Amino acid sequence: MRRSDLEHLIGAAGRISGERELVVIGSQAILGQFPDAPVALLVSMEVDLYPLARPELADKVDGAIGEGSRFHQTHGYYAQGVGPETATLPAGWRRRLVRVQNQNTGDAIGLCLEVHDLAISKYVAGRDKDREFTRELARHGMTDRATLLRRLAATKLEPAVAKLVNGRINRDFLRPTRAR
Repeated sequence: MRRSDLEHLIGAAGRISGERELVVIGSQAILGQFPDAPVALLVSMEVDLYPLARPELADKVDGAIGEGSRFHQTHGYYAQGVGPETATLPAGWRRRLVRVQNQNTGDAIGLCLEVHDLAISKYVAGRDKDREFTRELARHGMTDRATLLRRLAATKLEPAVAKLVNGRINRDFLRPTRAR
């Protein structure tokens, strides 16, 4: 996926939902803050999003430009309509959203998770693909361990889950990093 693909999906989702602001919470939210993110972070062909004011319209977006749709077949990427509950996020995440709005998005505005908030959601999810994503973020110097630990402390989690996430964060930063 490229930044222009994300912008295209934001515009299309805005037109379909009739909503102006769309929250982008999946891995491709990285393109909001880092339009030229490393290729290893851009392998997903889906953008997880929902209309901010009316999350229930995510199903409408999914039905029109979701996986297997004509849009997907034509462009090779698609939107996955999700809900706010899809990601576990630190307190204050809404204040840190990264705005994506330009000619390609039309009247729509993509509100992409800030990289550390995105990483916390991936650490909590803990799937293999999420773990690879967070390792790449750390390896490329896109996340900061201290910031991640502060965000973890601001995330409502069961103590056992918080301990597990803390270990995942620390493991990612044992590896040598390189500058972006």
